[in-house]
Amino acid sequence: MRVALAEDGALFREGLQMLLRAAGHEIVGCAAGGDELVAVLTGVHADVAILDIRMPPEPDGGLVTAERLRALHPQMGLLFLSHYAESHYLMRILDIGTDAIGYRLKEKVGSVEVLTDTLDRIHDGEIVIEPVLAKRLVERPRGDRRDALAVLTERELDVLRLMAEGRSNTGIAGQLYVTPKAVEKHIANIFGKLGLTADTTEQHRRVLAVLTYLRTQDAG
Repeated sequence: MRVALAEDGALFREGLQMLLRAAGHEIVGCAAGGDELVAVLTGVHADVAILDIRMPPEPDGGLVTAERLRALHPQMGLLFLSHYAESHYLMRILDIGTDAIGYRLKEKVGSVEVLTDTLDRIHDGEIVIEPVLAKRLVERPRGDRRDALAVLTERELDVLRLMAEGRSNTGIAGQLYVTPKAVEKHIANIFGKLGLTADTTEQHRRVLAVLTYLRTQDAG
C-alpha cells in the first residue's frame, strides 16, 4: 500500500515509518506538518494518508489538512492519530467524511498487525473508530441517551459497540464467537428498537447512523 504521513513529533514519525516499512508498505510522502504534506502529495498518489490531529497548522492541523486532502484526492483514505480519544474530534472527522476514514490512538497502532488491519479496512472504504471511544459512547450514555439504550439487551449493546468501531457483520461475529446470521438478527433488533433504518449494502453508513443518533441524544 502507498502511504503518506504527517506528524510533527520526530521520534514518533521515525517510529511510524519503521513500522510501515516492516509491514511492507511504501512511504510516498513524509512531513512534519499539514501544509508540507499537501505540497508533497501534489502529483503523487497515496492510498492512505496518516495524519496527527494536533500538528501544524495549529491547533488541529490534521483536521484542516484532511479537509484539503479530501477535496484534492477524494479517493485517498485518511487515518487520524492522536494521544487522546475525544468525542469532539470524532464528530469533526465524521463531518469530513464517512468513507475510507479512521481515528485511532497512537498507543494502539504500535504493532504491525494493528496498523495493517486499520490501514486495510480504511483502504477498503470502511470507517474505523478507536474501540475505547466507541465503547465509551455506547456503554456510558447520559441523559435521554441512557433511557433510549436501556431497551437494548447486553448482547445487543456488544453488537452496537462493535458496529461503532466500524466492524463488518463477519468481524462482529468473529469478535463475539457467534454466526453472521445471529449478528444480522441482533442488528435488525437494534435498528428496530432505536428507530433507525439499516443500510445493508454499506456497513460504514450504519455506523454513522448509530454515532449520529448518539450525538443527537447527547446534545439534548
